[in-house]
Amino acid sequence: MQKKTTEQTIKDINRTLKKSIANFKPPEQITVEEWSDRYRKLSPENSAEPGRWRTSRTPHLREPMAAFTDSKIRRIVVVASSQVAKTEMLMNMMGYAIDIDPGPIMWVTPTQDNAEDFSKRRIAPMIRDTKPLKQKIEPSKARSRDNTVLKKKYPGGMLTMTGSNSPANLASTPCRYVFGDEIDRWTKDAGGEGDPWALLEARTTTFFNHKMVQVSTPTIKGNSAIETAFLTGTQEYWSAECPHCQEYNFVSFDTINYKHTTKVVGGKKQYEIQKIDFCCPQCGCLSSESEIKKAKHKWIAKNPDAYKKGVRSFWINGFSSPWLTWEKIILKFLEADGDPEKLKTVFNTLFGQLWEDRGELLTDDQMMNNRELYKAELPDGVLCLTCGVDTQDNRLEYEVVGHGFFGEKWGIEKGVIAGKPDAPDKPEIESVWHRLDRVIDKLWSYENGKKLKISLTFVDSGGHYTQEVYEECARRINKRVFAIKGKAKEGIPYTAPPSKVNIVKEDKNGRKKVVGKAWLYVLGVDSGKERIMSSLKVQEPGARYYHFPKNEEKGYDSDYFNGLLSEKMTYKNGKWKWEKLPGHARNEPLDCRNYANAAFWVLNPNLERIAERLKSDNLEQIMEKKQKKKVVKKQKRNNLTRSDDW
Repeated sequence: MQKKTTEQTIKDINRTLKKSIANFKPPEQITVEEWSDRYRKLSPENSAEPGRWRTSRTPHLREPMAAFTDSKIRRIVVVASSQVAKTEMLMNMMGYAIDIDPGPIMWVTPTQDNAEDFSKRRIAPMIRDTKPLKQKIEPSKARSRDNTVLKKKYPGGMLTMTGSNSPANLASTPCRYVFGDEIDRWTKDAGGEGDPWALLEARTTTFFNHKMVQVSTPTIKGNSAIETAFLTGTQEYWSAECPHCQEYNFVSFDTINYKHTTKVVGGKKQYEIQKIDFCCPQCGCLSSESEIKKAKHKWIAKNPDAYKKGVRSFWINGFSSPWLTWEKIILKFLEADGDPEKLKTVFNTLFGQLWEDRGELLTDDQMMNNRELYKAELPDGVLCLTCGVDTQDNRLEYEVVGHGFFGEKWGIEKGVIAGKPDAPDKPEIESVWHRLDRVIDKLWSYENGKKLKISLTFVDSGGHYTQEVYEECARRINKRVFAIKGKAKEGIPYTAPPSKVNIVKEDKNGRKKVVGKAWLYVLGVDSGKERIMSSLKVQEPGARYYHFPKNEEKGYDSDYFNGLLSEKMTYKNGKWKWEKLPGHARNEPLDCRNYANAAFWVLNPNLERIAERLKSDNLEQIMEKKQKKKVVKKQKRNNLTRSDDW
């Protein structure tokens, strides 16, 4: 074997020493922002703007990232809507810690499945595309305990990813750095061992220089972990300078002025924003979106003294996002169309606001005092009528509800029809169903003499008279009377397409047989109740406002409002549940309103067209022609077959 030359030997020694000395090389004296701008690469599969990270693109993240290298700060809290790069900020901090100031890291997501998905979809591409991280973290290996999907080893520490529902990981791994992502969606109790965040705090006590970062979109006011954390910090808001008075203000939904038009295409509303501006709370002047986004910005702290306690907290929303336009945000709000579930999403993910309805519910007496004296059966503004019927063992309770534009509603009549639902007609008294027909068939009058008929009726089929309800609704299908079944469970949609159910009767020998079919709607009554309570909190007539008549014969007395306000949503054991309030014995008025609202939701009428018809002088002729068409159609179909024209 040929001997190495002296020169070659020196080269080999230098190469070996270079690798060894590299481990003793002091870290670069740079900030998280500088490290990110120099090394961080945004992966193409996760970014609309792949390539080198630029903090100048997201100036609102400078201060939160600077807080990470501030020796006086131990905890950072960021409340943020979607599309403001809050998760990328966390990843910048994590990458900086691994490369510049290493130590054990714990990254916690709501669930273990979230952690695995995040590791594969976000962490792995980041390591692959960011050179310093790629050099320090080896690819995951099947048989390696140090480099797996949920564990990444590097010189000076290990990154452990887990879910808030994994108490073993939370309580057993010491960590210098803790990153809590979407903490408002964490479990409240980690496997019976308590608050996940408290478990993590206990893991950092051995590190005098620990850092903990909490990030989340906000959720429900009063039940938001990120809100609680934010209030313990400096409470800083990303604020823009007004071009007119030079005062700094936080741009929120409440400061946005917009004008729009609405049209119906194919039965669905379409919105067009005509003008949108920021209204300065200080001087009242209007500024365009481009003017505000080009204006100077800075963080304004409401509780600066919290800095001394080592906690900085920040709040930012979608109006400051470089990727969201104000028009897109407002369109999402309009498209929610008063639906509380959709509005929650808009408020949390776009407005960056905690969800809370406007104001508190009024008391029974306050609701009574707000009643109005109707000049006619139908006030101006009512464009469609529906009816909700609750079935009890000894009566039917009903409410006729009028509907107008933008969710505005009018109570028209609340009534009780005494009698058992299975009782036949007698000479001295009609069945409850024939008396209900008089309500359904009635032509309800406006002050100008024009009339309107109930368009759709929903009848509760729960309780002891399910088959009787099916049978009676099938007989009245030409009147658009349908059976419903309410399901009180989280996640059930408000309405869904109907299904056919058997009508079963017993013969003289007690044998059951199918005698026909009926249509049945299943309603998510929890969702409906939430819509009602949300609208009852609206204090000014207009969109989503509920009107009630003062006219005594209409049935809106103290018992009605006691029943309408009989339930409240409570949060127990990690779930939302409707519970009856003490002192509120009956909830039939709430159920009747729920069913009538659901009927309108299913009907989805073209209110603009109805409004035009009501303006015309030949409304009675139009209704007469429509009634004749119904009679012809009725003659051509079986009485138990679904109507084609509803």
